[in-house]
Amino acid sequence: MVAHWPGRFLVGIVLVGLILVGGTAWRVWQVARINDYMPADAIVVLGAAQYDGNPSSVFEARLEQARQLYQRGVAPLVVTVGGKQVGDRYTEASSGKNYLVDAGVPGDNVLAVEEGSDTLRSIAAVATAMQDRGLKSAVLVSDPWHSLRTRTMARDAGLAAWTAPTRQGPAVITRESQAHGIARETGALLWYQLTHTPADFRYTVSQ
Repeated sequence: MVAHWPGRFLVGIVLVGLILVGGTAWRVWQVARINDYMPADAIVVLGAAQYDGNPSSVFEARLEQARQLYQRGVAPLVVTVGGKQVGDRYTEASSGKNYLVDAGVPGDNVLAVEEGSDTLRSIAAVATAMQDRGLKSAVLVSDPWHSLRTRTMARDAGLAAWTAPTRQGPAVITRESQAHGIARETGALLWYQLTHTPADFRYTVSQ
């Protein structure tokens, strides 16, 4: 009987792992379906790739969602966030702000936080900028599958946060991109919960 215990222990570990991964994937999918338009102090747009000041299609979809939320009166301020890659002339945050201003959002109502090379650093920079201004609540705009991780990080950073993700763009319109997004975010969220360090990777879909 003793000889069977190592095998049973291994099976138990595998089952626990599968339950943990499966449960996390379910939560990623579940939160991705939430659209919370409750009023907040700010609408926060998570950055994505930009090309010489022009938002990628992934980033543009997020910015359009933020613009619509602003027009609905969800918050009086839109916060764009994100730094830049080596050689870039523009940050993700400044590209996002320029896009929103060109789309009719008053410049005084858009705050560009030009920091962050990954989700964790971006959220930390946004939390600091908002808290310095006495702002406490945020509705987060990203891709649906990114919602749970951004919300978790924002709440850990001291913000009251909820999500209203975009429903358009290449990150969400195909079955392949949806499956990739859920798998990616399941792994990234588990990594964050275990280590509280970033685990961001580029999207494989066209940006």
